[in-house]
Amino acid sequence: MSSTIVKERTYLKLDKVAKEEAKCIFNQLGLTMGEAFNLFLHQVRLNKELPFEVKLPNKLTQKVIKEARQGKNIELFLISELK
Repeated sequence: MSSTIVKERTYLKLDKVAKEEAKCIFNQLGLTMGEAFNLFLHQVRLNKELPFEVKLPNKLTQKVIKEARQGKNIELFLISELK
């Protein structure tokens, strides 16, 4: 008995930089973007959860996020300064 995988085209809005960096990593792993997303979806389906830990931010982080969304306490920086 063979099962046929039906594929469907999906359109997503993704963070451009994250997508390009992830694409390079997937390439090193021998995966296409589609294959990587399908792996993610299969892991979610099999385990009934995300394949990584997601936590709610603590109170301090929540406060900082709220202030940033309000435009408070924001300093400009270069991405290179994060590395």
